[in-house]
Amino acid sequence: MAHTRQAKKRIRQDVKRTATNRTRLSKIRTYVRRVEEAISAGDKQGALDALKAVQPELHKGARKRVLHRNTVARQLSRMSKHIKTLS
Repeated sequence: MAHTRQAKKRIRQDVKRTATNRTRLSKIRTYVRRVEEAISAGDKQGALDALKAVQPELHKGARKRVLHRNTVARQLSRMSKHIKTLS
């Protein structure tokens, strides 16, 4: 248990920030799942539309430091590569 006022405040802040980051990450995962579902269905246009929607969300996650920027770059690269292979 925290004893100092500063430690107690840090605990309160961590609870708020954890909740915020979880909602952000959940939102990002939903967008990524939509892209993956469109790719697995073979829907190239739907996948492109979903990719255009997920890009700003992933970049926002990197900007807010929910995700690492290299992770975002890798995910976008892989998704676009999979979409290009669709015919």
